[in-house]
Amino acid sequence: MNQRLSKQATSFFPGSVIRGHWHKQPYTVVSLLGKGAIGSVYLCKRSDGKKVALKISEKSASITTEVNVLKQLSKVQGKLLGPSLFDVDDFLPSSGMRLSFYVMEYVEGKPVPEFLKKRGKDWFGVFLLQLLSDLERLHQHGWVFGDLKLDNILVTDTPPRIRWIDVGGTTQIGRSIKEYTEFYDRGYWQLGTRRAEPSYDLFAVVMLALHYAYPKQFERGTNPEQTLRNKIKQAHVLQPYQVCLERAMKGYYRSSSQMLNELNQLLTKKRVPTQRTQAITKNKLTHTETTFPLIETSAIGFVSTLFFIIYHFFM
Repeated sequence: MNQRLSKQATSFFPGSVIRGHWHKQPYTVVSLLGKGAIGSVYLCKRSDGKKVALKISEKSASITTEVNVLKQLSKVQGKLLGPSLFDVDDFLPSSGMRLSFYVMEYVEGKPVPEFLKKRGKDWFGVFLLQLLSDLERLHQHGWVFGDLKLDNILVTDTPPRIRWIDVGGTTQIGRSIKEYTEFYDRGYWQLGTRRAEPSYDLFAVVMLALHYAYPKQFERGTNPEQTLRNKIKQAHVLQPYQVCLERAMKGYYRSSSQMLNELNQLLTKKRVPTQRTQAITKNKLTHTETTFPLIETSAIGFVSTLFFIIYHFFM
């Protein structure tokens, strides 16, 4: 009964208005973006017409925790990791059940598989490098993403870049992972604990790659480790990253930067530097964005080299 009431309380139809009890700001519901264990997320419009994402739940403590995570992520210099936080308030519906909500940036983008289908699979290597770079920043500030999966990242345009859209599983290093998805969880695959540490996220990177290669996912079988090894080897699209994926699966890497360095070396070891790359290195590009128009028409080795240069100069 309580679960049914909770579900009803956090269900809103398009056109409904969620008005903050304390700040009095109104948010008009446009559509449901998703529902999870913590609450529901809606695409809304503010009074000025700007699109935002609003997460609402009767679990005020959980909402407070997620708000604190977003505030922590906003302190990470040089990189916007999670969505920007705009407002935190309570909503008092006619049912009398107090609901807590927060309003964040609505990240407009495409799912990774959709983007790669249109722009080419070589971009996957770029996104792996971006993801590892972002994870390194997060880990250096004492957090792991926890519930890392394809559903929690989007690709934005100009330039193409991955963005995190749900930080609900973010956990302080050393604690137990508070939110996870079974397919991405190393505990489910019997390859480690659910302790929050960098290697937990890196295992999820492997599963993210496998989910991209196998959209329908797959069962773990009687020997989970061998199942994953076989799937990595059999996926043609993952061949350039096979060595790093297998090592991350086994917990070989102690940090995201270690995996990033090795992945870059793997992708560029057979590549002879071109005059264009040498010129870019000499000039030390000041904005990652300036590299991306070149990337789109380049081979994967060239792409990884450019990103690696930027990473080491400006990480």
